[in-house]
Amino acid sequence: MAVELDEDAFEQLVVDELDALPDDMVDGLENVVFVVEETPEDGSLDLLGLYEGVAVTERDRYGFGEMPDRIVLYRLGLLAACDDLDQLRDEIHVTLVHEIAHYYGIDDERLHELGWA
Repeated sequence: MAVELDEDAFEQLVVDELDALPDDMVDGLENVVFVVEETPEDGSLDLLGLYEGVAVTERDRYGFGEMPDRIVLYRLGLLAACDDLDQLRDEIHVTLVHEIAHYYGIDDERLHELGWA
């Protein structure tokens, strides 16, 4: 059974989990916005999050005037994947870590090896 949670309560969980991440993980984030959307464009519930941007390891020139990178969490997919509020918190945490790792240039294969994919 999926968890039911309104948009405001879900966004507060995301903020709480973001605040709980280690400082050394989030202190290096520059020009990144965190966004909650209902689903990806295709309406799928399979994708829980997405990093949109250029990883810091791939940037040659980056500076003033650049559009921010985006880390998107998909509310309906995350809710559908979880049976209770504790599992939802854990899944939001894992999804945030996973997408932030992409910002730092860590690919899915390495994340899988580390247990974050």
